[in-house]
Parts: sequence; structure tokens; C-alpha cells
Amino acid sequence: MTKMEKLTVTNSFTKDPDWWRGAVIYQIYPRSFQDSNGTGTGDLKGIANRLPHIANLGADAIWISPFFKSPMADFGYDVSDYCDVDPMFGTLADFDYMIETAHNLGLKVMIDLVLSHTSDKHAWFEESRISRDNNRHDWYVWSDPKPDGTPPNNWLSIFGGSAWQWDARREQYYLHNFLTSQPDLNFHTPAVQDALLDVAHFWLERGVDGFRLDTINFYVHDDQLRDNPALPANKRNSTIAPSVNPYNHQEHLYSKNRPENFAFLRKLRAVMDKYGAAAVGEVGDAQRGLEIMGEYTAGDDLMQMCYAFEFLAANQPTAARIVEVLQKVDDVAADGWACWAFSNHDVVRHVSRWNLSDAATRTMATLIMCLRGSVCIYQGEELGLTEADVAFEDLQDPYGIEFWPEFKGRDGCRTPMVWENSNQNGGFSEATPWLPVSDAHLQNNVATQTDDPDAMLHHYKSAIALRHAHPALASGTHDNLTNTGDVLHFTREHDGETIFCAFNLSDGPATITLPAGNWTQIGQNLHSADVSGKTVTLGPWQPCLALRTS
Repeated sequence: MTKMEKLTVTNSFTKDPDWWRGAVIYQIYPRSFQDSNGTGTGDLKGIANRLPHIANLGADAIWISPFFKSPMADFGYDVSDYCDVDPMFGTLADFDYMIETAHNLGLKVMIDLVLSHTSDKHAWFEESRISRDNNRHDWYVWSDPKPDGTPPNNWLSIFGGSAWQWDARREQYYLHNFLTSQPDLNFHTPAVQDALLDVAHFWLERGVDGFRLDTINFYVHDDQLRDNPALPANKRNSTIAPSVNPYNHQEHLYSKNRPENFAFLRKLRAVMDKYGAAAVGEVGDAQRGLEIMGEYTAGDDLMQMCYAFEFLAANQPTAARIVEVLQKVDDVAADGWACWAFSNHDVVRHVSRWNLSDAATRTMATLIMCLRGSVCIYQGEELGLTEADVAFEDLQDPYGIEFWPEFKGRDGCRTPMVWENSNQNGGFSEATPWLPVSDAHLQNNVATQTDDPDAMLHHYKSAIALRHAHPALASGTHDNLTNTGDVLHFTREHDGETIFCAFNLSDGPATITLPAGNWTQIGQNLHSADVSGKTVTLGPWQPCLALRTS
């Protein structure tokens, strides 16, 4: 079978076009999930073999980070062939087997499409850089230098330095918002948009149920190449780039977030709608992230969800901060839909980032399952894994190598999944893994936690099961959103079902008053507080979950 040959795939999930609303999506970093062939690197067969774990957890879908053919300068986020599997991960046949396995287990499959840029080894770029008049001369963002030979404007790369790289063949600069080996595609060229829509068609025909769209707000650049204005120091934050990176010194008005992006997103949505597929767009913007999320998910012809960064920040969110974020979403994305996460492959694991106790970790897990929106959990999060300590000599991430030691990169959250503790590799591989397995992780492996009913793994299962059991939590409205000191509380409602949710986000006890009405306790296995009276006393890091009975 050639890779462009159409497959006939029966996808039972297309019957419900709203499957994504309130879904729990499990993110898989394929290098580190399961090695099936002894190379020390995870692969698609390994994913397929471990999917029962995710199904048993109760997740609705998986999101697989890039597995496409790539020179791996940025671990797959530098694509050299959008329609093939990199040999380190297997073959297209392995992908088809993985899809079939997932669907048989009731799991939908979302794949990570990186459309804003390619690898400099992609055939499109190799042709584009040959001359200024070849068939793909305008498929990337090329510009002449200023008269003094410097780059055309002041745009900066997230990975450090100028966003422009000189190319001697064309005697021009090309744009790269990330590594110099990741040139940006030119979305002002219609043929580029058509080619990327063909990529989406290719994977939808193979049976995928949706996409996670990397850096969705970077697709289109300002065609006049105007300078970005400076950002005042009091408005800078390190949500998107570490504080040591000068990228935070600019307001990125022209290098991303352009209004022309909407036209392409509508085309992409039209393609997805034919398959009942859904997308979650990653919005990377430290100043306007929630506003952009609202813009990109408005109506029914753009993206279904956007991936918000507010709870991926360095500081642990307080009750007041969560109220602020959710009220902002109500203001700027009233008819949109957020996808929340506490951890992913780009940030320090939240247990370490926020220095959470076991009780705090459990309460935060319950909390995210009660928020309005969809939820992403990152592999190992269900085990309560901390950030791994990776020595400089073991680092693989170019981002960490560039900014070490002030920023240690992303390898600490990307170390291999721990399945059992029979050897140092945690059941991940029979060979030396591409990143070392953390000693601290080994004791928290899946097998050990499966046998312990009090383990974090079972808490996550219970929290996800609660979300599935109550439509109000999965897809309802949220009202009366407020905080009383360190206690966050709100109600969720859907089709006559009303649930009161309160969370004491502190190390001390707290007291709250229930709303009017009669309530019955739910979530007992999540340590939910008793609601037999009108006043509820919450212990440190204790939730209160109650169903209105009248």
C-alpha cells in the first residue's frame, strides 16, 4: 500500500459530532511512552500495546505528539514529510494498527499537526531555497535584508535570537519563529494552504478523529513585515518563553495573531466537518491568550476548542486566580470552549512546578475534572509524577542546552513512562532509553499503583468517572463562580442536573455555606466533604461535591 492510497476506515465515533465537548484527552509523548522493539525510543506499536491502560483510566481520547518523518532537531516538531511515519516510530501500517486498537477500546485519536513551519529538510523548503523563481519560491517567508545587511525587522525567535536566518543561495533571510532549522510556511500563498489541507485529508482518511494544532496563532504573519512594538516590563510574563528569553520583551502584534488566519481556519474546519472530526488549537500568547481562544472558537465554523496556557504557568493558581481566569473566559469566549491542562511536554510537571503535597495533587486533579471545558492530562500525570532531574550531559532538548542553567529545558517532563519496577528502565524498554528513567519515578509505576487502591492512579480514575457520570460536569454551564478566601466554589448545571463544587486550596481548614436547596454528597471516594448541614467544614485541600435533590 502506498502512503497516499486511500483507506476505508469505519469510524463509529463520527455519529456524535460533539464528542469533544467535555472530553478527557490523554496526551502521549511517543518517544517516551513504550518501546516495543528495543531501540530505547518509544514507538507506535508500543502505544498500541499500552492503550488498555488509558482506556481503563477512563479517558475519551488520546493526543499523540508528532511521529512524522523528521530529522528530530526539535523531536518531531520539525516535519520533513507530513504524510509518513518516521522510521524510529514505525510505519504507516503500525499507525493503522494503533488506530484500530484505539477505536476497539472506545478511544478517539487526535494527532499533533505542526502546520506553521516545517523542517529545513522538507522537500518543499529544499526547493524553495534554490532560487527566487522556482515553483515553490514563495512557499516560505523570504525577505531581502535591510540596506545595511541586517534582518528585515525586529522579530525574535522563541528559541532565542533573531527570527530571521540568512540563506546564501537566495541571498535573503527566511523567517523561523522557532529553531533556524524550522522555517515558517507562507500562508499568504494559496498553494501552501491547499497543500496543508491535503495533509489533513490524508490523516482523516486514515481514521483520525481530530487534531491538536501546534502553535495555531503563528500560521499567518504580517505581509508588510512591520516591527513588533516593545512590551513594557510590567506586562511581561514567562508563560510562553522562559524569563531569560528576550522574546518576552516584545508585543507580538505582527509576527503572529494575524486576522488573516481566520480564513484558513474556516477552510480547515470545513474539511474536518466532513469526517465529524474536532480540533484543539494551541494558542501561544502570553498577553492575549484567552482573547485569542475566544476568537478562534467562536461560532461553528472555526476550531472547536483551544488549548489554554493559564494553568500551565509557574505559579500555583489560587482560588482568586482561578475565578479571574474563568470569568475572563466568560467575558471573551462566552460561546467558545477551552481545553485545560496542568502539565504537558513543554512545561515542568505541575506537582513540582507548584510544589504540591499528595493531598493538594489529588484536589487539583478533582478540580480540573469539574471545570467547564475539556481536559488534557499528560502521560504520567495520573501517577503523580514529579519533574525528573536530568543532568546536563544527558540533555537532549536544544532549548535547555541553549539557556542552561537558568532554564533546564523540557527533558525533565519527557522522561520515559514507568510501567513496572523490575529494572531501571521501568518496563519502558529493554535497551538504554533515550532519556534516563528517574529513580524517583520507579516506585510510582503503573503496576504498583494498580495494586494499591489508595494510589494516585485510582484517584484519577475516580475523578474521571465522576465527570462521566454527571453531564453537568462534562458539558454544563458554570454559575455563581466566586471564592471565599482560599475556597473556590461554583455550580455546574445541565438539563436539570445541578452540582455544587467547592475546593479548599489551602493547608488550613475552611468553612462555607451551601447554596439554597437540598443537597446530597457525591464524590465520596474523592474525599468530598459531608453536606448534611447547611454549613460545610472543609479540611486542608478538601473538596465538597454535592448534587441538588430539590
